[in-house]
Amino acid sequence: MAEKSKILVIGGTGYIGKFIVEASAKAGHPTFLLIRESTLSNPAKSQIIEHFKTLGVNFLHGDLYNHESLVKAIKQVDVVISTVSRAQIADQDKIIAAIKEAGNVKRFLPSEFVNDVDRVHAVEPAKTALSTKAKIRRAIEAEGIPYTYVLSNCFAGYFLPTLAQPGATAPPRDKIVILGDGNPKAVFNKEDDIGTYTIKAVDDPRTLNKILDIRPPLNTYSFNDLTSLWEKKIGKPIERIYVSEEQLLKNIQEAEIPQKVILSIAHCVFIKGDHTNFEIEPSFGVEASELYPDVKYTTVEEYLDQFV
Repeated sequence: MAEKSKILVIGGTGYIGKFIVEASAKAGHPTFLLIRESTLSNPAKSQIIEHFKTLGVNFLHGDLYNHESLVKAIKQVDVVISTVSRAQIADQDKIIAAIKEAGNVKRFLPSEFVNDVDRVHAVEPAKTALSTKAKIRRAIEAEGIPYTYVLSNCFAGYFLPTLAQPGATAPPRDKIVILGDGNPKAVFNKEDDIGTYTIKAVDDPRTLNKILDIRPPLNTYSFNDLTSLWEKKIGKPIERIYVSEEQLLKNIQEAEIPQKVILSIAHCVFIKGDHTNFEIEPSFGVEASELYPDVKYTTVEEYLDQFV
């Protein structure tokens, strides 16, 4: 049995990062977390830090903005996974420079975890955010760094507890707002499963220099189908209110940040169908549930049971 790669996660205390760190440690990879002193002493992060300690995660003191500390951390591992937040996407050029200098990295997984940034039909402000991720892809490829780009599509924990209803705290039981005609299919994945699939890919030659698209058939739903599934679970019909693309674009124009970002992402997912409007060609990608049939992922149907 080949030795498991040592993995460094940058941004590992963030939203998706914590699931990646946990999946790495649980899969038996020696797992390292780049962490700032200020994060270690932050009371808001104490619970997750303690949890990581129980999992045997190694803490490496450093900072994305301190080149020396970044190179030093990277030299200790085989694989680098970035899960930095939207505000730091462009700054991943610093990770690329450090990987290049360290010279030992077998695989880099940049902070993607959305839909495919090379196949999007986004409007602003999502357009700029996604094009920045695309620029990072080009920089990685230009430097000849081995990579895998992970497409998580929708985080189930973000969309499903409210069925993507703005301002709601629970799934609707009387009426539901549906963007567009409700027919484009979107993909909703539980965050733990995203972590599991991501870590499975790091040592897999089949995902080298490819996109890993997490698009399980049982998690792929149109907004109409999702509504029908929810109606079946609660045993009653819900009034469907359809918002035209024209109206949504107007709403995006008028909204403030962060609502503007959320609506513009919803536009490319639910109106343009950017999760599923292209085939995953073997030349550029692989589908995770097909590649790893042994992973028992949580289906949308199972996920919604907790809210009934």
